[in-house]
Amino acid sequence: MSISATTSRAVQRRLETASRITALSRRFTADRGLAGFTIEEVCDEVGVSRRTFFNYFPSKEEAVLGVDEVEEMNAFGEHFLARGSRGWPVVIDDIVELATDYMHSAGLDTAAHLELIRAIGREPRLLARFVGMGRERDVALAALIAKRESVQTDDPRVRACVTVISALMRSAGERLFDPDAPDDFGLALSDSLAAIRAVLDTSPPRKARQ
Repeated sequence: MSISATTSRAVQRRLETASRITALSRRFTADRGLAGFTIEEVCDEVGVSRRTFFNYFPSKEEAVLGVDEVEEMNAFGEHFLARGSRGWPVVIDDIVELATDYMHSAGLDTAAHLELIRAIGREPRLLARFVGMGRERDVALAALIAKRESVQTDDPRVRACVTVISALMRSAGERLFDPDAPDDFGLALSDSLAAIRAVLDTSPPRKARQ
C-alpha cells in the first residue's frame, strides 16, 4: 500500500502547510538571499503564526531545504519495513516507489526542485547542509535496508542499494533541467532506474532469426 493511501488528513494538511512554507522561503531566498526576508513575512503570506512556523522548521535555512528529517524518515521507514523482505532486486523498487509517493504527497514537483537549486545558488552555504542531509539520509537508509533484510549495515548488498539510490536521486535531479525530460521527479527516478537496469542487463543477447 502506498504512503499517500495511508496518510491521514491531519498529516496531509501538515505536509501541505510545510510545502507552502518551503516554497515561499525558497522563492524569497532565491530572489533576496536569506538575509533579505523575515520569518514574519513568510508567516503572513502563508497565513500561519510564528509559533506554527517553528513547529515545522527550526530556522529559515531548514525551511528552504524543506524537510523534517526525523518525521520524513520515520514515515518512510514504517512503510518500507511493513512490506517485508521480498528479495534484493525488490529493495530498490520499493524505495523508488515509496520515495515517489512521498514526493507526490508532499507536493514536491519539478518547479519545487528547480526553486531549491536557485536558492542554493543564491546562498551557497546551504549547499553544505544539503550535502550533509544526503549523507545522513544514506546512513538511515542503510539501517532500514539492513533491518528489513536481516543483515549488517556493512553488508555489500546494503551498500550497493544505497549507492544505486544515491545515483538515481542525483540523476533524476539533473534530468529535470532537460526540457525533454519528464516533468515529474518520480518519473525521472523510474526512468533512471530503468536505464541502469538496461545497462546492467547481463543476460546473453538473443540470436537473430535466420
